[in-house]
Amino acid sequence: MRARIYRPARNAMQSGTAKTRNWVLEFAPSEARETDPLMGWTSSGDTQSQVRLRFDSQAEAEAYAKAHGIAYLVLQPKTRRPNLRPQGYAENFATNRRQVWTH
Repeated sequence: MRARIYRPARNAMQSGTAKTRNWVLEFAPSEARETDPLMGWTSSGDTQSQVRLRFDSQAEAEAYAKAHGIAYLVLQPKTRRPNLRPQGYAENFATNRRQVWTH
């Protein structure tokens, strides 16, 4: 049984960083999914692929894996520079404009 430890990236549909601060231990699938011929649903007998454990730090996740004898792979997150403008959203409503601003 092999697992990977990673910090999830933010969703592409949001600008916030919710649910990206915790580290996740997720098991790799041990068998392939198969498609039901009648309904077309996918299924698998692997119940470990449904398990996703969250930890506050990378060290806690590694300690858990070592204590339970789980082989793991750590994926380091790619850091992202924040995109902050000096005025931000407020500059859309500025009263001190030098020229006329319309849509």
